[in-house]
Amino acid sequence: MPMHRTVRGFTLIEVILVLLLFGVVVAVAAVSLTDGMSSARVRSAGYDLVAALRYTRAQAIVTRRQQALELDIEARSYSAPKRDVVQLPRNVELRLLTAAEEQTGASSGRIRFWPDGSSTGGRIKLVYGAQAWDVEVAWLTGEVRLRPGEATP
Repeated sequence: MPMHRTVRGFTLIEVILVLLLFGVVVAVAAVSLTDGMSSARVRSAGYDLVAALRYTRAQAIVTRRQQALELDIEARSYSAPKRDVVQLPRNVELRLLTAAEEQTGASSGRIRFWPDGSSTGGRIKLVYGAQAWDVEVAWLTGEVRLRPGEATP
């Protein structure tokens, strides 16, 4: 009596479809992870900027002399007194709204703090794609805050 064996397995088309589906899932996950990391970098840059502004304010109070945080919009960088220049992450746009007297050039400006803690005030916006963070400096108190913003042009 002849024995018939049934071979069970996958066809080549089924294997290719599974591999293709797996590739799509991996690609979507990679893009999502990259966007999440970029978002975290922008938020981290905002926290660093807030720290630099608070440091500048503290220096004005401690030294009893006015101090300023300098911003270069075009170069996407800033510097606090007696500190190195900080370069923002790639693809992060920097915007500055401050008093006209504090605009030091076509693409540069500053936020100044006085010994009593007050400041010229202003808003610095960090934008990455559709995400934005606003760093607000109150002119009367010099208080510095970071909050989510809108990436409007």
